[in-house]
Amino acid sequence: MKLTSYWHDTSKAFAGATREPLSGDFEVAVIGAGFTGLNATRTLAKSGVKVALIEAEHVGYGASGRNGGHLNSGHFASFGAAKAHFGEAKARRFWRSYDDSIDMIEAIIAEEGIDCSFRRGGKLKLASKPSHVKGLQAMCEELRREVDPSVEWLSGGDVRKELGSEAFHGAVLSPKSAMMHMGQYANGMAEAAARHGATIWEHNPVQSCIRVSDGWRITSPTGSLAARQVILATDAYTPENFDYFRRRMMPIASFIVVTRPLTPRRSRQPCPAIGTIRTRSTSPTTSA
Repeated sequence: MKLTSYWHDTSKAFAGATREPLSGDFEVAVIGAGFTGLNATRTLAKSGVKVALIEAEHVGYGASGRNGGHLNSGHFASFGAAKAHFGEAKARRFWRSYDDSIDMIEAIIAEEGIDCSFRRGGKLKLASKPSHVKGLQAMCEELRREVDPSVEWLSGGDVRKELGSEAFHGAVLSPKSAMMHMGQYANGMAEAAARHGATIWEHNPVQSCIRVSDGWRITSPTGSLAARQVILATDAYTPENFDYFRRRMMPIASFIVVTRPLTPRRSRQPCPAIGTIRTRSTSPTTSA
């Protein structure tokens, strides 16, 4: 059984990591080469900061290289629920932060010339039962009125034309959502960070991060380095030596359904359970 992530199996691995032992004196050390760590490293290096990026495995090894490839706008809950919980001003900022993040990624891809098949494919929130229609229509109307006029309601007939499936009774279309090849994006971000002057170590798990008089001393099996500041960007892969942060992580289940490679003809045929996604450039991704 092959356990390599699809994204890494179908992209060219980052080749710019240093092979030297961990060493040096840096203004900032970033621990973890997922999307957060890569973006922080690239941003700092671009602004002239002397920055080191330290990764226990390889670039994009964790959740950044093990996901569905979607860049989703909006939130699974309704805007009204978010407003009731956070207040209107915070709910609007929260909602728009999703759009802003996709805009930011799109801008970085263009600026750095990263070939990662980015496209605004859109997202469908599907009504799998007739009883779902009224609630999703109300959600769509609220979103259009309050935060996102681009959101559209698709009737059951519209969904059938799009997916070729009889399984759904309508859908909310969020056209701002996007998709991309996550492995190519992660490796492209690492290449950009290195190009701007960052020093990147792979296969160097951090064994200790100790405060010293002028900053921090970080050690790995190959050596150690000094840094004035440290950014911990390990998320769900936070090791036990950062137990303070590890104990504050809340796991969230996420599931991806995939198929074997499909022929062009088969990819246009409906799936009995959830429909199919057409290969044309404007087709949305689906979210049941």
